[in-house]
Amino acid sequence: MARMPATQRAAEQKVRQKEHRDRARDKRRPSRDDITRLLLWQMITGVSKNRSDQREVLDRLRNELVDGLEKQGFDVRESEDAFEELVTKYVKGPKPIRPKRHLQKNAGGSGAG
Repeated sequence: MARMPATQRAAEQKVRQKEHRDRARDKRRPSRDDITRLLLWQMITGVSKNRSDQREVLDRLRNELVDGLEKQGFDVRESEDAFEELVTKYVKGPKPIRPKRHLQKNAGGSGAG
């Protein structure tokens, strides 16, 4: 059996992905990104509120994350800066977690976004 053209595979994959996202939204299932975003926020704010050695703990967390990002090809300095910006934002600012309007029971609109 001949392989289908790449454009047709891509079009079918697009349909499958949309169906998958729609099912996840209908089930109100969080994505990996939703979970990791909340977990990182909880880790940073938990350390900053509950630890006397908060800078040491945050430095260890930053170093572990930056090592992993570097292995993926990201720049070390940029990764460190991005982490520190999140720490500043999460510790000093309001809760960065926003309600997912498309998941609310009586949400209007298509929920696409």
